[in-house]
Amino acid sequence: MKAKAPTLRCLHSRPVSRTPRKPHLPSCRAFATAATEPSASDRKPPHPRTTFQDRLNSGPSLSSFISNPSAQLPTSEALELRTALVGPTGKKKEITRLPEWLKTPIPNNSNYKKIKADLRGLNLHTVCEEARCPNISDCWGGNDKAAATATIMLMGDTCTRGCRFCSVKTSRAPPPLDPHEPEHTAEALSRWGLGYVVLTSVDRDDLVDGGASHFAETIMKIKQKAPTMLVEALTGDYAGDLEMVERVARSGLDVYAHNVETVEELTPMVRDRRATFRQSLSVLRKAKEVSEGRLITKTSIMLGLGETEEQLWEALRELRKVDVDVVTFGQYMRPTKRHMKVHEYVTPATFELWRQRALDMGFLYCASGPLVRSSYKAGEAFIENVLKKRASMSQTVLSEATESIVEDSHV
Repeated sequence: MKAKAPTLRCLHSRPVSRTPRKPHLPSCRAFATAATEPSASDRKPPHPRTTFQDRLNSGPSLSSFISNPSAQLPTSEALELRTALVGPTGKKKEITRLPEWLKTPIPNNSNYKKIKADLRGLNLHTVCEEARCPNISDCWGGNDKAAATATIMLMGDTCTRGCRFCSVKTSRAPPPLDPHEPEHTAEALSRWGLGYVVLTSVDRDDLVDGGASHFAETIMKIKQKAPTMLVEALTGDYAGDLEMVERVARSGLDVYAHNVETVEELTPMVRDRRATFRQSLSVLRKAKEVSEGRLITKTSIMLGLGETEEQLWEALRELRKVDVDVVTFGQYMRPTKRHMKVHEYVTPATFELWRQRALDMGFLYCASGPLVRSSYKAGEAFIENVLKKRASMSQTVLSEATESIVEDSHV
């Protein structure tokens, strides 16, 4: 007979219960049971309305923040600057509200979404987005892509300089260049079928050539895929290396743009300390000399930074000395609270005054207005027509010269 093994149990353990376990009953009631309505006494009273809720419900709706084109203000009222007190009690400060002429519609049309999708699909960046341009709904709008303008920003979205007016990201060591970017950029632009395109870039002082070779390669790729497309290049100063300026100027572009941004006296406070007004003038002069006058040179000046009228006159005189063809004036708008403050909101009438003054000084074209930017499409139609006229005139001269040579050979 097999012996029964002794049962061992820990002295500190609980005694084992021999009673059978009760079957587990579901906590929820069955569907067959009737639902009982809670009595009026069991119901919890609703939360009382708060003062905040009342203020929120009686406040402005979403439509109040979207500009209504049909509700036009009188001219005198629209040009009037409004102020407001902001901040906690006891620490309130007065600020100037954004004038009516600087308010733009929210970008939300189908063409805007298509262009943005194309850019993200090819990993391309635009200065329109990075610099928070107020004209993005206008330039990216239109009925088709051919009527739109997008300023492509090459060499990434991170700059090695830190200008006090610019919202582009900064770093001493940005990511390396994308070797496929020139090909992708040319492919995207040829796909859109644009007649005029603007290329710009961040400053890359970490590169030996400042990115000039990358810029020039992109322009050459665009010209290979779309020979009739007109290309404007808005470049940096390449730390004063004029050989790099020459490399870009000889790449086949049509318009060489470089912005002085402000008057000479304010340059140290507005731009990065590595950029100077005289250095920018040398860049514009070199681009004109290399092309032997073939290229159109272009620059841009922001107003509202605290410049004086005499300083603006002097800046325009210096630009004419280096044969700059096109100048644009626009209102400086503070991107964030970390950037320098707006000194003054310049009225549209003043912008029109400086436009006329620039034309009287001999500039080929001047775009001037509160929302005008260096790559604003308002000036591109005019520049495009000028370039086409020059091309047709060159073709006429060439054909006449060919005919005269043929006649001389017969004689």
